[in-house]
Amino acid sequence: MRIISHKKLREFYEQKGREDSQSALERWYEITERAQWKTLGDIRNDFPATDYVGNQHYVFNIRGNNYRLVVVIKFTISRIYVRFVGTHEEYDNIDCTTI
Repeated sequence: MRIISHKKLREFYEQKGREDSQSALERWYEITERAQWKTLGDIRNDFPATDYVGNQHYVFNIRGNNYRLVVVIKFTISRIYVRFVGTHEEYDNIDCTTI
């Protein structure tokens, strides 16, 4: 899968107080970049706690569920668009189906 954009992940974990998310986000990135997902079932083989929330938006739990990652996945073109990275509190303040 092609992930757009790695920069958003780096910008997140380079923030003060969020450095603990770096290894988990980089692990997600490495696994996802090598993946050839076609369905939610394929995703859950790698990340069992992934949720589909509608409108091609998927939510991943990061670092033992301390953070949330929301992405849009276009299976037909093998693209993933990073839409949101944040804490649970920040996640609760967004509409993850339209972000």
